[in-house]
Amino acid sequence: MKYPFVRPKFYLRLIKDLARFIAQPQYASLQNLTVKNKIYDTLGLFLIKLAFSLLVANVLAIFYEPKNITETNMAERFTPLAYLMVGGLILPLYEEVCFRLSLRFKPLYVALTFATLTYYILTKAIYKTNLSLVDETFYSRIGLSIGFGVIAFILIYRKKIHQKLTVLWENNIRWIYYLSCVLFAWLHIFNFELNLTNILLLPILTLPQLFSATIAGYTRLSFGFRYPLFVHMGTNLLFISLSFLPLD
Repeated sequence: MKYPFVRPKFYLRLIKDLARFIAQPQYASLQNLTVKNKIYDTLGLFLIKLAFSLLVANVLAIFYEPKNITETNMAERFTPLAYLMVGGLILPLYEEVCFRLSLRFKPLYVALTFATLTYYILTKAIYKTNLSLVDETFYSRIGLSIGFGVIAFILIYRKKIHQKLTVLWENNIRWIYYLSCVLFAWLHIFNFELNLTNILLLPILTLPQLFSATIAGYTRLSFGFRYPLFVHMGTNLLFISLSFLPLD
């Protein structure tokens, strides 16, 4: 597989593999692929995702361009280095643990996902603040999330519950995968103002995130957790870095 990134057939094969997986998600650890080939495929999917996201963003901008209040807020609160650290490294790790880690069932994975989802709900629905904001509610949000995560781990680790959940995951990975994709995408609506227009356009505004989630879930189940994590970090670091350029 020498210089695959310049070959159209390489991308066509990746799109076909992804489409087959989306149609029938399954646990498919590709043991025959070397780490090198997994990296090639992951980077190829990253380039496909990047092209798709830019296409959707540019087409949408012709008709409507909503303001991303999350990016604006973070850019105002953080220095460039802190913005890169939080937006490019910490938040991608948080989101991958929240939405992708427990696609493969283990008590610890599900407990960590439960804890991170709890933090999201507490932050957005209860305290109505920002995920990355260290305010007077931050330690309460962190403490409660860790507490609920520990309780979840203790319960899930019990033999009967563990066995039932293992069977549930094996028999319903398709729907668990779809749910993780939709949740990841649609929760990004909070990046924009919650007005009627944005809510009605939710499926379109979050289409890049939905496509990204299908790829991340595919690479998570097929290659391992670190592959979608590094792609997510790379994507965020790229766009945050580009935002520093003096384009005006």
